[in-house]
Amino acid sequence: MNPDSIVRVKNLTKFFTRGSEKIEVLEHLTLEVNRGEFLALMGPSGSGKTTLLNLIAGLDSPSDGVIEVGDKTISGMSETELAAWRTRHVGFIFQFYHLLHVLTAYENVELPLLLLPLTAKERKKQVLTALDLVGLSDRLHHRPGQLSGGQQQRVGIARAVVSDPDLVVADEPTGDLDSKSAEEILELLVVLKKTLNKTIIMVTHDPRAAARAERILHLEKGKLVHDIPAASYSYEPEPLGGLHG
Repeated sequence: MNPDSIVRVKNLTKFFTRGSEKIEVLEHLTLEVNRGEFLALMGPSGSGKTTLLNLIAGLDSPSDGVIEVGDKTISGMSETELAAWRTRHVGFIFQFYHLLHVLTAYENVELPLLLLPLTAKERKKQVLTALDLVGLSDRLHHRPGQLSGGQQQRVGIARAVVSDPDLVVADEPTGDLDSKSAEEILELLVVLKKTLNKTIIMVTHDPRAAARAERILHLEKGKLVHDIPAASYSYEPEPLGGLHG
């Protein structure tokens, strides 16, 4: 076992049943992620990349195999145990931000901290630090509808890191952004990885986004087919992000 690893996945299998049919999503997958690494998961639709991300983040449980994160074996946890573990150890970044529109940027970022034994003063310090890290100290009292897509995703990133999690998982974080905003978000993830030494696992369909990571895992039909340094990954340049501003 690599002493620098924070995520260890061993012989992981995930399947669903539809009537009498058994649908394999992941098959006997084994991998490790080092602490402080920025990893991209790529593959065609249905390849299992989002399922793998959800399993590592404790949002789902495997059909077979072992998942270890830090010193915990999360694959054997109950749903209640997983929920408590996620609160302390995982930060989530979503494609469509998942912000509560009735709350301000400050209040959205504070939400994960309400589940932790912190005083109001401690929460305030952590929220202000997180919003400063993403460059939104001047938008504390703005609601999502008053922010651009890129700014909303910055709030989402601040929310993901505010509790100082061991692991940050991002599911298509630039998929709903225009090219300029997408580049800014990716650069921010790189900076946070370097300054906070966060372990980031990002699912993306976009080769230009994946190239900002340090390593790329490519899945096809539930199996790992490529594991390469991002620096050696070649691609045809395409517009980054989605069609929305």
